[in-house]
Amino acid sequence: MSSLSNMIEDYLNRLIEQSGGKLVEIQRNMLAEKFNCAPSQINYVLTTRFTVERGYVVESRRGGGGYVRIVKIPLPAGELNLVNEVVSLVGDHISERSAAAIVARLLEEGLITRREAAIIKTSLSRDVLRIGLPARDQLRANILKAVLITIFKNQNRDDEE
Repeated sequence: MSSLSNMIEDYLNRLIEQSGGKLVEIQRNMLAEKFNCAPSQINYVLTTRFTVERGYVVESRRGGGGYVRIVKIPLPAGELNLVNEVVSLVGDHISERSAAAIVARLLEEGLITRREAAIIKTSLSRDVLRIGLPARDQLRANILKAVLITIFKNQNRDDEE
């Protein structure tokens, strides 16, 4: 059986799809009532499953008329824009969790294959990068950027052949 967090995430993703993939605006308390859980459980799902790395922006206003707005960020068109976006998102250092979220988003958008995603995730794991922090997160960022730039550039060459 799916965990409560998975069910809430699936529900919110369905709402986003029904909105044309753009945004959804909900009240946290109403959502908590629907799933018979505490509002903090909703907060947990929002902060761990709807992150920038996964392609979302979450806006929130607390109080009586409070709401939560989840906006799906479209990926930029074109190789150069995509490469620039990924490089800026990764930055100079990145955690294993954030790197995995970026890879999951690229897979979800069909920009990388399952095989590429698996190879990238494995090569960025702390079991492979056996050095201390912060050097590990810096190395992970450098590897992720280099691999994704190579994939994106080679995809366009493969499409032309």
